[in-house]
Amino acid sequence: MTPPAGTITIAGKTVSRLGFGTMRLTGPGTWDDPADRGTALCVLHQAVHTHGITHIDTADAYGPHTVEHLIRDALYPYPDHVLIATKIGMVRPAPGQWRPLGNPFYLRASVEASLRRLHVDRLELCYLHRVDPDVALEDQLAVLEALQDEGKIGHIGLSKVTPEDIRRAGKYLTIAAVQNVFNSDGPFDPAVKMCEELSVPFVAYRPLGAGRLARTNGPAAPLRWLLTHSNHIAPIPSTSQPSQPSHLAEIVAAVQGESV
Repeated sequence: MTPPAGTITIAGKTVSRLGFGTMRLTGPGTWDDPADRGTALCVLHQAVHTHGITHIDTADAYGPHTVEHLIRDALYPYPDHVLIATKIGMVRPAPGQWRPLGNPFYLRASVEASLRRLHVDRLELCYLHRVDPDVALEDQLAVLEALQDEGKIGHIGLSKVTPEDIRRAGKYLTIAAVQNVFNSDGPFDPAVKMCEELSVPFVAYRPLGAGRLARTNGPAAPLRWLLTHSNHIAPIPSTSQPSQPSHLAEIVAAVQGESV
């Protein structure tokens, strides 16, 4: 099966440049189960087995925990060529609320819990979801590096970070990917250029501006803009409720067969 929009190497795997962001496979406020769990399972299955998307991005905070369970139920046992990336380091006090928590004990417990929910021995790509300003970045990275040494994390990524964060982190460990907001309607993120210079994949979340950029003329133009901007960029669009399978098919069709 030909991957949509070609391929990119992330965390040691050659995967589709067009990934799938799973944040919206939950209830309102990124909270609890989706209204139709069967539809959410269907869209995950179709992403991999119908559309050839081999980069699935999630986080323990989605639900919280909901989407990791969905991914296991829809895709386990995971095909060898599929990358399941997750993120840790955020807590959810209530629907629509997000708080970074970089306490090393919490980060370790979060990795152990994600391993159980996804039913794997190792998280192939684990991002620090947010840098907690109340905990030294080096302390947050140290626990991830220790878990990597123990074989529980394969590769480490950073999410919503600045060039300075990337520089600091790069002194201590190898950064497998950076995941920030990036789309054709937003301000330029200097982390994009830095990642290109460092040969670090840049995973663009919210590539359609939470759907805003696709409402007028569809998803093709904003996705092509990202894919042609640089070949180290891998967008991870999400689907929207309630017609997730058709929305996913529309996103794939927007880039399918394009020369990028």
